[in-house]
Amino acid sequence: MLGGARVADLNGAPEQRERGPEYVVVFVSEAFDGVPWLERVYQAGNLWDASEMGARADVHCYTPPELKRKLATLRLVRSAVHEGVDLLALS
Repeated sequence: MLGGARVADLNGAPEQRERGPEYVVVFVSEAFDGVPWLERVYQAGNLWDASEMGARADVHCYTPPELKRKLATLRLVRSAVHEGVDLLALS
């Protein structure tokens, strides 16, 4: 999922708001099971080309059960998942 302020801008969000991160990327995979969270984020974050995209990304990497918990506790992740772009659906 891809969310963040730039995606919200494209979806018509008002200019007068707290922007938050320009991009929020949420990766969800069973393959993350057993991989330390910080290692996941480091590896995935290195794939993001901030100069090409125009801004850094706030990267989140979860297994499906972890995502379920984070949806309840992290507004940023919840917003990216519910209001962002599902990049797999575009392929």
